[in-house]
Amino acid sequence: MIIIATTWAGFEASRHLTERPRQLRQLKSALQSLEAEIMYGHTPLHEAARRLSAQLSKPLSCIFESFAKKLTESETTVKDAWEESLEEIWSMTAFKQGEFEIMKQFGETLGRHDRLSQQKQIMLTLSHLEREEADAQDRQAKYERMVKSLGFLSGLLLIILLM
Repeated sequence: MIIIATTWAGFEASRHLTERPRQLRQLKSALQSLEAEIMYGHTPLHEAARRLSAQLSKPLSCIFESFAKKLTESETTVKDAWEESLEEIWSMTAFKQGEFEIMKQFGETLGRHDRLSQQKQIMLTLSHLEREEADAQDRQAKYERMVKSLGFLSGLLLIILLM
């Protein structure tokens, strides 16, 4: 039972390392879709967020769904709705604090500028996310196998110590 539990813990930690680059790619794709909705579709922000939530898988869809709901159902600013949505859903994601700061900063400018300025802000956010994705892929390559092995080996160590 000990080996199974520690091996499972190692695989869960490894899954977190695998999920982060995947979710970053999805987030970048979502921001590109948001850019297209704003620039070419002339779609209102709440409608664009609702459409994105339908296209994405969880947990990212929850961020945009919550954001759209906050924009339509309450009297709040776009910035506050974005931050509240991020804080609600962030623990369900595999993202780190760096991504949270990037997305929070993105929310500061969301809906405040004309289309061209908004496009530039999205491009800036995408470049920051690309840097974070490269870091996530490096971490995954370095630590994924090690974390799996460490889970199993820590279980063996614990059994030896208990004997």
